[in-house]
Amino acid sequence: MERVIVYGRMIKFSHTVFALPFALSAVILAQRQHPIILTDIFWILIAMICARSSAMGFNRIADIRFDLKNPRTSKREIPAGKLSLSSTKLFVLLFSGLFIFASAMLGRLCFYFSFPVLAILFSYSYTKRFTCLCHLYLGFAISLAPIGAWIAITKSFSWSVLLLSLALITYIAGFDILYACQDTCFDKKEGLFSMPVRFGIKKALFISEIIHLFSFCFFFLIYIAFDMNLIYLGAVIIIGILLIVEHQIVKPDDLGNVNVAFFHINSIISITLFFGVLTDELVRWWI
Repeated sequence: MERVIVYGRMIKFSHTVFALPFALSAVILAQRQHPIILTDIFWILIAMICARSSAMGFNRIADIRFDLKNPRTSKREIPAGKLSLSSTKLFVLLFSGLFIFASAMLGRLCFYFSFPVLAILFSYSYTKRFTCLCHLYLGFAISLAPIGAWIAITKSFSWSVLLLSLALITYIAGFDILYACQDTCFDKKEGLFSMPVRFGIKKALFISEIIHLFSFCFFFLIYIAFDMNLIYLGAVIIIGILLIVEHQIVKPDDLGNVNVAFFHINSIISITLFFGVLTDELVRWWI
């Protein structure tokens, strides 16, 4: 169990709360077109957990030389010697295989898509080496989750689910910029790219605000596209307030609240979306 906890810390398993509610929201909305099968939900959860685990493990391997030098990351499991590179590589292979298997259990289409999805997730680890748009690429990679969940349930694609993915892209990219502000000096020294490195922390925070404004717009457009009720609209208003709070507590000259904004507030935002969609749909069934 102690070993499991170490692996969980390496991949920051608790951060699954950011994308999983979006995937589950897609499942709830997809059931309007196709009845939900419990086994599908099970394999969607397995696929989500395995995809994220393999991607984070791969990221830790790809970034090992930077993590060793960066004081903020030097205590991570691999740099600290709690996990070896060989065991982490085996971990990535195992969970990649499980992700492909879970995708296959969700249908042939999901199985075919599982390979390019893994490639996209893994390739994110190298984007910081050549572009400051790495935050948007991370959002894009994670935004495949609700699309995958939709296809898993309906066995088809719908343009409307793209709104959920666009909300997730901008939501992730916005708060990843906030998180990257912590490493501005280190990234400059190592020749790495990010919005804070390219534009400075003050402008990067402003860019993050603009991106999150787009997030709010996409959350609202979901209300229109899926003909949601007032309960979901209330959830969107709460999300908007939380986004404002997030940007109020992070200042260019005071990054002490970055982790509060990054994990606590964003966790609440994701969960608020899910319960907004779920409650809205339950009311629709009741009426």
